[in-house]
This record gives sequence, structure tokens and C-alpha cells, in this order.
Amino acid sequence: MREENISALEFEGHRPHLRAVAFRMLGSLSEAEDAVQDAWLKASRADVSEVENLAGWLTTVTGRVCLDLLRSRQSRREDPFDGEEPRVRLGRRADPEEEAVLADSVGLAMLVVLDALSPVERLAFVLHDLFAVPFAEIAPIVERSPETTQRIASRARARVRGTTAVDGDLARRHRAVEAFLQAARDGEFTTLLTLLDPSVTLRLDEAAIRLSGGADLVGARAVAEAFSGQARLARAVLLDGEVAVAVVPRGNLLMVFTLRFEGDRIAEIRAIGDEAALTALELHVP
Repeated sequence: MREENISALEFEGHRPHLRAVAFRMLGSLSEAEDAVQDAWLKASRADVSEVENLAGWLTTVTGRVCLDLLRSRQSRREDPFDGEEPRVRLGRRADPEEEAVLADSVGLAMLVVLDALSPVERLAFVLHDLFAVPFAEIAPIVERSPETTQRIASRARARVRGTTAVDGDLARRHRAVEAFLQAARDGEFTTLLTLLDPSVTLRLDEAAIRLSGGADLVGARAVAEAFSGQARLARAVLLDGEVAVAVVPRGNLLMVFTLRFEGDRIAEIRAIGDEAALTALELHVP
């Protein structure tokens, strides 16, 4: 039988679906784009003459690529000084509007929960529950039997459903941060005051002081004055499962603000500008 390869045109027809799969697996549009491109390289060299369901086959190829990336990501978390390239998940090639559409389709809470799953749990849950891939097709990817794969997906599903209360709090803090950033951009000083705890503190590392020309501050009025009319290049992100703020001019990560809340108000802001510290962070775009 003559060997048959997939054409670039055929693959492009499936790219939006594969990108959606990879985004839900990886939580980052830039990493998803890389994963889909890797899937194309693998698919373009494969014989597809006996493939009956090309979309399903490409989904499993992409799933394998994503699983390898998730496993690599997890191993680097356990050994952060191994010389690997830094992984900040705000890709320079990511289109902000497209990333926002994808993120909205997944949901803030879902991204946080998926990141808490093991790589195998995440793949089984995403492929089966979100994309209806049969367990028989997922099993070879995770090197388990279909029955075991089904149990893994069931366990992941239970973990997802068991986090709704925490996710509700997270979503509320995310809305508060979005409101804070919008008020900062618009120079709405009074609104900023309502979103800050009266005793809020702003702490900057040495690099952040050099970059911003600012200084440590105490009190809602002083912090509100520092942010009022600013934040045009800032956006809300997730850092270690909590809401943070990233400053990303021209797609390059410049500074990150970690936040601590007292109730629904921001009580502490810490600015990180040190390049070495920034490259160690893993940020999700919610």
C-alpha cells in the first residue's frame, strides 16, 4: 500500500480544534501553539493511509505532545535548578484577544483546578470530558488500560467538582483585581480607595524600584495615588493558583505584583522586577 502523508492544508483545517485541546491541557496559548506545531511535525512524517478518523488521530497526537510537556513541567518544578529554560506562560506570540476568547471558554476556575491535576489526570479528563475522546483512544497515550484510564478520569472529575467553593472566592478576587486595574487606567481615585484596605502596603524589590522609580508605601491613599492613571500595560494573571498582576509591554514580562487580600480588599502588594525571580514564575492568563 502506498504511504500517504497529511498535507499542510489538511492540517490547517484542524488547527483551531487542536489549539483548543492544547490550551485546555497546558493553560497557555503560547505553549499550545508550540504543542500544535510539534504535533504537525510529527503528523507530517507519519503514514495516515489507514487513519479513518483524522481529527481523532490528530487529537491523540497533540495529546501525547501535551502530556510530554506537562511531565517535563512537573519534573522541573521538583528540580528548579536544573539549568532548563525559564517558563513564563505569557507567550510573546500569543494574540491577547484570541487568548482571552480561549480563556473565557475554559473559565478561570477550571484553569486553576486543571493545574492541580497530575499530567495523566489532566489529559484523561480534558480529552474525555471536554472533547469526548473515547477511553480506548486515550489509554495508549497514558500507557494504561481503558478501564484504568476511565478510573483516572473519574478521579480527576471528582477533584474538579470538589473545588467550587474555593474557586468562587478566587473568581471574586479576580473581579476585584480587574476592577482595580480598570480604575487605575481610568484614574478613578475614589474607586481605587474602595478596593484597597486602609492599611494596605506596597513593597518593591530593588529591580522594581529601578524600573518604576517608586518606593515602598503604606496606606490606601498613598498606594492609590501611585497606581492612579497607570496600569495600561498590566493584566490580571494567576500565580500559584492565586490572582496576581503582570506588566507585559510588547509581550515581554517586565514586572509582577503579588497580592494579599483582607476580605474583598487588597491588603498587600509586592512588586517583583528581578529578572531571575521572574523567570522562575509560572503565570496563567485567566
